[in-house]
Amino acid sequence: MPPVRKVARVSEECVSCGNCAKVCPLGAISIYLGLFAVVDGDKCVGCGKCERTCPAGVISMTNREAA
Repeated sequence: MPPVRKVARVSEECVSCGNCAKVCPLGAISIYLGLFAVVDGDKCVGCGKCERTCPAGVISMTNREAA
């Protein structure tokens, strides 16, 4: 069985501070219209840096859905 890969998920309580986008090493997160963070699941490698830096605690790492 292959290892479970993680991907970042942002809840709707995002305060759009942009910290997650700044720390993402692959540019997988952007702030959409200045309102909330959006994760590009194709770029996200599940490193967790965004989750650790989020001051609102609204980012979590979840299992990546099987393709």
